[in-house]
Amino acid sequence: MWRLSFVAGIVLSCVIATGAMAVPEVPADDNVVLERLPEKGNPALTQLKRMRAALAANPQQIEIAAPVARRAIEAARETGDPRFLGQAQAALAPWWSSNDAPEIALVLRATVKQSQHDFAGALADLDLVLKRNAANGQARLTRATVLTVQGRYEEAKRDCAALVGHALPIVVTACTAAPASLSGSASAAYASLAMELSRPAQDAGLREWAETLAAEIAWRRGARADGEAHFRNALTLDPRDPYLKAAFADFLLEEKRSREVITLLRDDIRNDSLFLRLALAEQRLPESRGDFDTHRTDLAARFEAARMRGDSLHRREEARFRLEIEHDPAGALTLAEANWAVQREPADLAILAAAAHAAGDARAMHVVDDWMATTKLEDLRLAMTIASSGRRAP
Repeated sequence: MWRLSFVAGIVLSCVIATGAMAVPEVPADDNVVLERLPEKGNPALTQLKRMRAALAANPQQIEIAAPVARRAIEAARETGDPRFLGQAQAALAPWWSSNDAPEIALVLRATVKQSQHDFAGALADLDLVLKRNAANGQARLTRATVLTVQGRYEEAKRDCAALVGHALPIVVTACTAAPASLSGSASAAYASLAMELSRPAQDAGLREWAETLAAEIAWRRGARADGEAHFRNALTLDPRDPYLKAAFADFLLEEKRSREVITLLRDDIRNDSLFLRLALAEQRLPESRGDFDTHRTDLAARFEAARMRGDSLHRREEARFRLEIEHDPAGALTLAEANWAVQREPADLAILAAAAHAAGDARAMHVVDDWMATTKLEDLRLAMTIASSGRRAP
């Protein structure tokens, strides 16, 4: 998957792997404190609290509101806590429903919407920005990213091409490599990234984004050693990035290196995406069986709480939980199909393929076949899943 998370650092865009309380609770009094956000011990979150206090005194000033919204979006990405998205939306309240909002408010608004999987709403906001100012690189890159998540690769490539002259070369290269790598040009996309990464003195955040993208492309193409090298390079640049850690954990799980996954993720149980991968690793290790049993129960409660809240952001993760931990192929396939209707990244296709294969559902496997054939997606792991189902990979 090409994450929206790094684009947060460039253009305020992010993928939230949302965390949840294990059990919903309705307080008897509005003044009851259910849980405090994780500000203690985190200077950046303490800074956000101070910024929000300043905004309360000047709620109509976009110059104050925009940095608050931006920092809250970054906090949501860093912690996996969706309540920070609520803080971002609250900061943008004066401009939330207006088509005449300042450009920065529209870009931030689109970022919050795409984090909630309201891709249509996000694209509408970004279209408004680009109609006013076609040279707005933030809106252009964010729109390319959302289009890539939806599998609209040719449109995404056009937005990336329009960044030339308005963004650094590494941004243009990574933007272009993402949709290209998913639509028949993985080798060229990887080569362009490798060339860009060979240049010295790149911004650390930009470089981490490019390294992670290179890792995923190499991994999909079957170049495991190259993929791992890029993953490790990215981790040296940002060892806390939740998206990066989830992707590397998946790599390690596929390599049957579960103990390394536990070392990587043992302190990340607040983030549902990372918590799931920790449980998947524990499931495979006899000495971690006690932890696995506890975490399996916790994950089930989190997913149930999400359903009770009407939160559909966890469908891909819950489908994987249903398939790999609960051994419920039919339930997993229902979730995977609902997820596929919203977003169409390789990880979404992978869980759809795995669930369809496990459930013996030829119709769903045909969806996977068609997508790979139409997009010319190069993914050896998916090809193996298709082959094991008795079908021929496209």
